[in-house]
Amino acid sequence: MKNKIIPTQVEKVMRENDFIVSTTDTKGRITYGNRIFVEFSGYSWQELVGAQHNIIRHPDMPRSVFNLLWEVIQAGHECNAYVKNLAKDGSFYWVFANVTPLFDPGGRIEGYFSVRRKPKVESVKVMAGIYRTLLEVEQQAGAREAIPAATKVLHQVLADKGVDYDEFIMSI
Repeated sequence: MKNKIIPTQVEKVMRENDFIVSTTDTKGRITYGNRIFVEFSGYSWQELVGAQHNIIRHPDMPRSVFNLLWEVIQAGHECNAYVKNLAKDGSFYWVFANVTPLFDPGGRIEGYFSVRRKPKVESVKVMAGIYRTLLEVEQQAGAREAIPAATKVLHQVLADKGVDYDEFIMSI
C-alpha cells in the first residue's frame, strides 16, 4: 500500500549520464529497478520490487497522460513522455521516459521496460505548462469525466500544432 507522501518544492536533477531503468509486469508492478531508480525514488530495492509503479506518481501529473501512455503500450507500441516523479521524501524529479512493451516468445505482452533520462529544461517548462492546464481541466470535469475531458484538450493542443503526440514529444 502506498503511504501518503507530502510533496515538497525540493527538486532532484538527474545527471547527464544517468539512466533510470525499471521493468514491470502487465499490471504495473515493479519487477526490476536499477540503482539510479533506487537513488532518485528514495525507496529501497526491496520497497520498489512488487510495488505498483505509480508509487512514484507525482500529484502534478495529469491522469490523462498516464491513460494515454497505458493505451499506447498496451497496444504493443513504445511511448515517450516527460514525467514528474515523486520521491519517498517528497522531493520531485523530472524524467524523459521511454516505455516499451516486453513480449513473450508467442508475441504476447508480458511486461514493460522503461528507461528514463535527464530531460531538457526547456522541454520540462513546456510540458509543465501543458500538464497544469490538463490538471485544471481534470479537476473541473470531476473524477468521472476527468480523463476524457483532459484528453480532448490534449488532442486539441496537438491539432493546433499540426502534430501527433509522439511527434510533439520528440520535437520539444
